[in-house]
Amino acid sequence: MNTLDIAQKVFRIEANAVARLSELLTTDFEKVIEDILTCQGRVVICGMGKSGLVGKKISATLASTGTPSFFLHPAEAFHGDLGMLKPEDIFIGLSNSGETEEIIRLIPSVRRNGNIIVAMAGNANSVLVKNADYFLNTNVLEEACPLRLAPTSSTTATMAMGDALAVTLMEMRKFQPEDFALFHPGGSLGKKLLTKVKDKMQTQNLPIVAKNTPIKEMIFKMTEGKLGLAVVTENQRPIGIITDGDLRRAWAKHSNLLGLVAEKIMTKSPKTLQESTMLIDAEQLLTDFKITSVLVVNETEQLTGILQIYDIK
Repeated sequence: MNTLDIAQKVFRIEANAVARLSELLTTDFEKVIEDILTCQGRVVICGMGKSGLVGKKISATLASTGTPSFFLHPAEAFHGDLGMLKPEDIFIGLSNSGETEEIIRLIPSVRRNGNIIVAMAGNANSVLVKNADYFLNTNVLEEACPLRLAPTSSTTATMAMGDALAVTLMEMRKFQPEDFALFHPGGSLGKKLLTKVKDKMQTQNLPIVAKNTPIKEMIFKMTEGKLGLAVVTENQRPIGIITDGDLRRAWAKHSNLLGLVAEKIMTKSPKTLQESTMLIDAEQLLTDFKITSVLVVNETEQLTGILQIYDIK
């Protein structure tokens, strides 16, 4: 068996494990969602080893999509961090076997604390499942590991179940891109959703010409602006735009190009945006119309800047 065959076998085994999860869903999943939606506390994810690593990802996904959550290391919890757990929190224990010692020994304390306990495990007859309020079954028929020892399919299934929780909660909460941006202000999406066109547009040395500006003078102005275009204005309002493409097409069409004025070769009614437009909406306009630049105007339709696709990236 060559390396590609091995990789493809892994993909098949893990894909089948995830697909099978839909058959294992019960009403417990619905009840967990209902309790989380009405929860006044946080969703606390707890797992050991590989399950713990997956748990950190699940917790991070929940937190970034509108469900307050944090990861609690079971060993640290047993030595004091259990104080982080409030009675109104929902406790989700991750363990493929359902017999992980570090998780099991926390159950009495978590139960006394009054927390709802959710078992995300692969063994329906395990101690964890029998002592939980709800059971999210992540059982897999086989690990992708040839020794059937290293957590592979089981961790993939657990992560997929966590994603199912997060996405379902997003749908139920009607979580929007603007909400996502609030939790990701440092990311590119967050910047686009929270930033306005006026914050990114270019305002200095704008290549502005009048409609009767000679083409030669217009070319000089375009070169100075270094934006690959010139804006034709009247009473400070844009009435046309001349791009490098317009100039090339005019050169091919007119034998005496330098004898013309800007109005003769400009594209009329250029696309414009208000200064208050969100950056992500500006990007969508540029994409939809397959253009690289858009003119920015104020409330009285006067030109105040130019936004290019390069300013958004």
